[in-house]
Amino acid sequence: MTEHPGFGALLARLLERRGFGVRAVADRAGVAASEVDAVLAGGTPSEGLLRRLAPALTFRAVDLFVLAGVAVPEDLAPLDAAARHSVASIVAGAVGLPAAGRSDLLRLIRSMPQEERGSRFSPKPPMPLTGGPGSWVVRMLQYRNLNWMGMARTLAFVTPTCLSAATYGVIGSGRKELSPRLVTDFAAVLGLDARELAGLAGVVLHEMPAPPSPEAVDAAELLWEARRLSAAQARHVSEVAWSLLADSRGASGYRS
Repeated sequence: MTEHPGFGALLARLLERRGFGVRAVADRAGVAASEVDAVLAGGTPSEGLLRRLAPALTFRAVDLFVLAGVAVPEDLAPLDAAARHSVASIVAGAVGLPAAGRSDLLRLIRSMPQEERGSRFSPKPPMPLTGGPGSWVVRMLQYRNLNWMGMARTLAFVTPTCLSAATYGVIGSGRKELSPRLVTDFAAVLGLDARELAGLAGVVLHEMPAPPSPEAVDAAELLWEARRLSAAQARHVSEVAWSLLADSRGASGYRS
């Protein structure tokens, strides 16, 4: 089981990848350089620091909180845990669509009114970061509103990885190491750079990974945007996705 290297080490890897020194990233984030130095030295970052660092690093705040092992604030979590039952279905329908259909789905999601949060988002079971890199990627996918079955279905539709739902629990607990193939496929679904994720996870990619397919790029964006949907809204988008897929297979006029 790979041990967690500590957020200071991960932050150092991100800074190196971006070509930033401490002063540069502190200036971009609007924080004191001493705050960044303290984290690099092993300190626990505050919620406020993580929120400021994320855009400075061009890294999604949710994912940065996961890497830091700090509880994700409620306003950054998916709106409705019950929507997870439809989220994987949205992606499964979308990947079979021409580019125009996937764009239509994305516009539909973005056009929907923002509903009120009805309950706290609490992904289960919790995945402690002491399990190593596997727990990070599973936790990040949980914050895309995917449970283990949703992860299994999504990766099987979008990438070459086809695993049982239970295997994602094994990965999340750190009992299964991340392979180069898994890193590449997780990165595609998460909308992350595979080389960067590999560097953070300490996984050696023996060859340059191919760019993710257009379908994978769009799937990652749909997953991210669908976080703001209620269960009813996500169910509606899923129904639209599969209706569009049926139409496109019947030569309804979509062109890729």
